[in-house]
Amino acid sequence: MAKKATTKETIAKNTIRDMKNLGTYKPEYDPLIDVYADIFSQYLRANKEFEESGYRYETETAAGGTKKSAIVATLENLRKDLLAYSDRLCLNPKSLKNNDDDGNDNKPPKENKLSPLDQFLSSQM
Repeated sequence: MAKKATTKETIAKNTIRDMKNLGTYKPEYDPLIDVYADIFSQYLRANKEFEESGYRYETETAAGGTKKSAIVATLENLRKDLLAYSDRLCLNPKSLKNNDDDGNDNKPPKENKLSPLDQFLSSQM
């Protein structure tokens, strides 16, 4: 089994490869891809930390109650950011559909059965 890509550089390289396969890559997108790769690597590190904590969802407050743990809030925010950037980079089915509706002919190859994001995630495992 191939090692999961966790570095910013590897994620950026794989994202560019996936965008080229989809016909949506342009060199002008490199700064956006760089931010996306950084967020993705942060998400992977935070998710690993959450896993190592035993998936602790709640923490105790000083008043004796419970609240959502900081790592869970961080993961939620990173997921939202990833979704926003994947939309901008046309890496998910919704953004590809919207892109096609705009009259753009950047259609994914017929042989791709998985969504671009699913392809990317499966290539990371």
